[in-house]
Amino acid sequence: MTTTAFTGPSPTTARPGRLPGKALFGLFLAGFISILTECLPAGLLPEMSRTLHTSVSLTGQTVTIYALATALGAIPLAWATASWPRKHVLQLALAVVAVTNALTALSDDYRLTMVLRFVAGLGTGLIWPLLGGYAARLAPQGRQGRAIAIALAGTPIGLALGIPLGTWLSTLEGWQLAFHASAVVTVMTMAWVLVAVPNLPGQPVDARFRISQVLVVPGLRPILFALATYMIAHNLLYTYITDLLLHLGMADQTGWVLFVFGVTSVLSVLVVGTHIDRHLRKLAVGSTLLFGASVLVLGVVADAPVLVYVAVAAWGLAFGSSPSLFVGATINATGEAANVAQSITITVFSASIATGGFIGGLLLAGLGTSSITWAALVLLIVAATTVVGGKKYAFPRNG
Repeated sequence: MTTTAFTGPSPTTARPGRLPGKALFGLFLAGFISILTECLPAGLLPEMSRTLHTSVSLTGQTVTIYALATALGAIPLAWATASWPRKHVLQLALAVVAVTNALTALSDDYRLTMVLRFVAGLGTGLIWPLLGGYAARLAPQGRQGRAIAIALAGTPIGLALGIPLGTWLSTLEGWQLAFHASAVVTVMTMAWVLVAVPNLPGQPVDARFRISQVLVVPGLRPILFALATYMIAHNLLYTYITDLLLHLGMADQTGWVLFVFGVTSVLSVLVVGTHIDRHLRKLAVGSTLLFGASVLVLGVVADAPVLVYVAVAAWGLAFGSSPSLFVGATINATGEAANVAQSITITVFSASIATGGFIGGLLLAGLGTSSITWAALVLLIVAATTVVGGKKYAFPRNG
């Protein structure tokens, strides 16, 4: 891949050679809020389960149903709002997330909480398909990959900083404070977007690119398959990280473990953002192999906290910018059909989060905590094989 390989929507507003930092930061914040809201319960499951009078595994489905809503909503909502001004869509979605987060904090009923989480997931279903294309349109030619990496960096940083902070807040005033805080941050994000992000026009759906046609574009299906196996593996582990650490005898170090994951995730953003326009394939291969190695370590360690920290650090480094890598590969592979392809990618991404949370709950309840580690390792072997083998279209050698 060369520096002009990103063939998504062309830039429209950026000054030549210069990234629009304030606007991209607004998109970054939207992605941060999306992943924070989606995965916030992961660090709060024991406390939430007591309030909602359910088991930890059932409470974990608050992550699953959110991701399921995003998966179900991404394509139809993207198509329904395709001609709307981009900032209007983004602000509407953020408003939905803010309101549902505030209401979730007030709920002590499991069924109501699940409904609220589903609605919040629909809001994210509007946000995720926007980010990559929006960033690419704002960036100068040749720097679109870096712009996408910045916009999507909210995902690892949301996991890195937002969820540990939410876990800490829950120790002060209960898990509800974490949801109230996320609602406040969402409103602040809306204010930043209002001021700093250009309101680009929508792009009516191109009838040339139906979903069935885009799915047969060479390279796209291997990308989607690798993404699905990679993300299911991640969410098997991350959704139930508190149980995994309890199993490893490190329950009292959850905050520090999440902090280490976060620090290396941020480092990943810096590394990938610098090199993604020239070395996407190498980064994608390295990400899957490093993640697999870290999970193998987690599966075999016993009474070795230092190795757990090393493995989690490697996991964060591998995972941090994985959304940018898969979205970038999708844009490269599909060219003019990138907008439709991104909606499909977000659907797979979110469905994988839902699947990981659901399967993880079943494994936890049926086979015990250690089973999620080995299931994740099998999935990552499959993901790495797919990425390494996709050297012609999906992750080409010139990338």
